[in-house]
Amino acid sequence: MSEQPPRVIWITGPSGSGRKTAINALEDLGYEVIDNLPLRLLPAIVKDASEGDRLALGLDVRNRDFSMNAMLDALEDLARNPRSGVQLLYTDAHPEVLLRRYSETRRRHPLSPAESAEVGIERELDLLAPIRARADILIDTSEMTPHDLKAEIERQFAVGEEGNLAVSIQSFSFKRGTPRGIDMIFDARFLRNPYWEPALRGMNGQDEPVATYIGADPRYDEFFDRVKGLVEFLLPQYAQEGKSYLSIGFGCTGGQHRSVALAENLSKALATAGWQVSIRHRELERQAQGGSAKGKLGKA
Repeated sequence: MSEQPPRVIWITGPSGSGRKTAINALEDLGYEVIDNLPLRLLPAIVKDASEGDRLALGLDVRNRDFSMNAMLDALEDLARNPRSGVQLLYTDAHPEVLLRRYSETRRRHPLSPAESAEVGIERELDLLAPIRARADILIDTSEMTPHDLKAEIERQFAVGEEGNLAVSIQSFSFKRGTPRGIDMIFDARFLRNPYWEPALRGMNGQDEPVATYIGADPRYDEFFDRVKGLVEFLLPQYAQEGKSYLSIGFGCTGGQHRSVALAENLSKALATAGWQVSIRHRELERQAQGGSAKGKLGKA
């Protein structure tokens, strides 16, 4: 049996984005956690990790020896070592969401203790931009509660799922913008829209009448078969390259009918084929919560 490398998750992201919540969720999953890790110690910790170890290492701009260049150099060194098993997890959020969270908690931003939180947020996002671009896994927490984020961490990092590529499928409305961190997006707006059928308008793509209506579009079968074939071709290739997570999005005008039905159908097809699949319907979740802003994620 080949040696199983350690699994090391390096967690960073802007203050207020849920970094601390992610670290706590990994600890609950059985990962050994070291938060506020001095950057100079990272190579030694990774080198000393034993076969099968699971480590979660937290680092952010508040670390005493934080340096963007040093962090990028460390990522380069780790990338050259196939045994390192390190993945960079970046928790993110829209600037206006970060500002709202700071306003709610009345905390001072670490990069602007004597200035407004808005100034600190802008500085931190600019500083972390090169790291964000290097992230193996990016989780946008803008519309997540702490419970949502914990569930997402569990889906992607649960002990016993290592080696399997996790697939996340999401439906959304183009009117509200494309979700961050999506690897592949498919536009379903060319399909006929159940919204214009009064009997179907109040339903969604999870309801059988809506799914049947969308599936009856003469273009649907070919479109779905082509998307499914592409995804089924790509998943083994990504898994072979060591990718652990792939996010697929379906968008339509309102995010309630066509994109939902497609996401549901692809999710079922991939799960039947043996892939680890999670699904999220962004707009339906907002409707369920009355369109109100989601809960706070607390400290980063």
